[in-house]
Amino acid sequence: MDRNSAIGLTLIAVLLMAYFYWFAPQPQPASQRPAVTQTPQATSPDTTAQQVTAASDSALAAAYGDLSTFAQGKEDISTIETEDVRISFSNKGGIIKTLELKHYQTYKDFKNERDYDAPSQKNLKLISPDRSRFNLLSKYQGKDIDLYALYYKSEQSKKGDSTVVTFSATLSNGAYLRHTYTIPAKGYEIRYSISQKGLDQDLTSENLTFQWDDQIKPLEKDLQDTRIYTTISYNLPSEGFDELAARSTDTETEAFTGPVKWTAIKQKFFLSSIIAKNNFAGGEITTTHPGADTSVVKYAKIKLLIPKNALADGTEDFKFYVGPNDYQEIGKVTDEFTKNVYLGWPPVYWINKFVIFPVFHLLTKVISNYGLIIIVLVILLKLVLAPLSYRSYLSMAKMKVLKPELDEIKEKHGEDMTKVQQEQLKLYQSVGVNPISGCVPVLLQMPILFAMFYLFPASIELRQQPFLWAEDLSTYDSLIQLPFTIPFGVGDHISLFTLLMTISTLIYTWQNNQLSSVQGPMKSMSYIMPVIFFFVLNSFSAGLTFYYFISNLVTFAQQAIIRRFVDDNKIKVLLEENRKKNAAGNGKKSKFMTKLQDAMKASEEAKRKAEETRKRKK
Repeated sequence: MDRNSAIGLTLIAVLLMAYFYWFAPQPQPASQRPAVTQTPQATSPDTTAQQVTAASDSALAAAYGDLSTFAQGKEDISTIETEDVRISFSNKGGIIKTLELKHYQTYKDFKNERDYDAPSQKNLKLISPDRSRFNLLSKYQGKDIDLYALYYKSEQSKKGDSTVVTFSATLSNGAYLRHTYTIPAKGYEIRYSISQKGLDQDLTSENLTFQWDDQIKPLEKDLQDTRIYTTISYNLPSEGFDELAARSTDTETEAFTGPVKWTAIKQKFFLSSIIAKNNFAGGEITTTHPGADTSVVKYAKIKLLIPKNALADGTEDFKFYVGPNDYQEIGKVTDEFTKNVYLGWPPVYWINKFVIFPVFHLLTKVISNYGLIIIVLVILLKLVLAPLSYRSYLSMAKMKVLKPELDEIKEKHGEDMTKVQQEQLKLYQSVGVNPISGCVPVLLQMPILFAMFYLFPASIELRQQPFLWAEDLSTYDSLIQLPFTIPFGVGDHISLFTLLMTISTLIYTWQNNQLSSVQGPMKSMSYIMPVIFFFVLNSFSAGLTFYYFISNLVTFAQQAIIRRFVDDNKIKVLLEENRKKNAAGNGKKSKFMTKLQDAMKASEEAKRKAEETRKRKK
């Protein structure tokens, strides 16, 4: 700002102040104020209230038509408590106001209870006013209306061991709109129906729009891990199960132009879903990442179309499932609902479904400590896989006996790797050794290794189950807390179980390398891989890394036992006998080795011809 502008602005400010000081209107003295003649009607509070009420009633009648008498009232909350849930209903809208799971807590409440030995008595809430909003939109007598904004008359009754809660809005002509909830004494399913009578002509929209907005709150220790498991899943009768991209940080949307069977707001260990008996007519689902806001996991929005004709036919039946994402529990809910628990791709899925899960759940009925369950599970699987482990170790022992001859071949032929490979194959053929026989048992065990990778992070049974220093086996143990954050997914902690797993894997690798003939980069890579897995698994379930650690320990013991039955001198004698038999033409030739040798010869011949062609061109 230059000097002239500053002087000008100062003068303007002074003039304005002078004006308001000298020329502002002064309040009149009481004796000089004009008298106001007030009639009794103008001053009567009752009359004023009547005028306000009349104006309000007129506005409500214009907005809600015949339903205007239900557009205002007093909210009344009724609570139903079962073995597993506590549900609060509101007569305003006839909706679920709050739903608590009695046997689950958030990580924060669980941690406080353990730290201070004072139960918080705070149940985990999947529906609450601070996170959930419901709307049921339609047109009534040509006007847009939210049927969940009305005040209904509530009634309760018993039907067997279930509680029935009914919310009704009944007009003077006998027409009504009714919401009915049936809550069983046990479980997490709630039956819900919408019915109407005499409102066919007044409800003018073809479909009612059910909307469920959920501001998903953090429930677990690891917010980032929770976010990559949080999404909306759904089932289309024509296409089956699918879900929005859970790992995306963008807004994900899917619109449905055809029937929808169910949708679920899916978190790592919990589901909030609505299922239609006769399908929804269509809809749209959306998830939005909150960015840097750590008070919210994600924003989820469900919009589903309910055909009006279904209400006219009598009732439109639905079912809420709001509870744990437990494979054992959700299998009875509806078609393909168990796919909300991801157990991996085939054949890993089959191994988890038909082998690991049944054994795991059988152990939970016998043993209460989940750390001990994991140890027993490892031992059982190692016993089943013992024959494969024996064959693998025996193959490595044979390679160890042949190692001096293999080293001699490498030294003799130097950098000619083709010649080295040919001579090595001749050696294997002569002594009757298949070099990949040790890999086959390992490959056969890989699906089980991956099955565990999917099993433990998805098992709600491990949630908030402590073992040793780990306070919760479903997430990482953070006994070693760092004052800084390590990149590549490690985080601001060191998981002690992951560290022990990595050290034991390095020791196991070193032992195997003493038996193996592998040299060079491949040998170095075998040591690098466990370190890479440390970075990958440091923030994974403590139950998973504890399983891998115990698996390594049992493998050490298993190899020590096998070593007592595998004598290197006997193996050497056996290989020499095979060499003599093959030299005499009495040995049994391996089809695999023969094919491999033929392939090597063909490769060498092709290489020789290419070299000759190159020389002729010169």
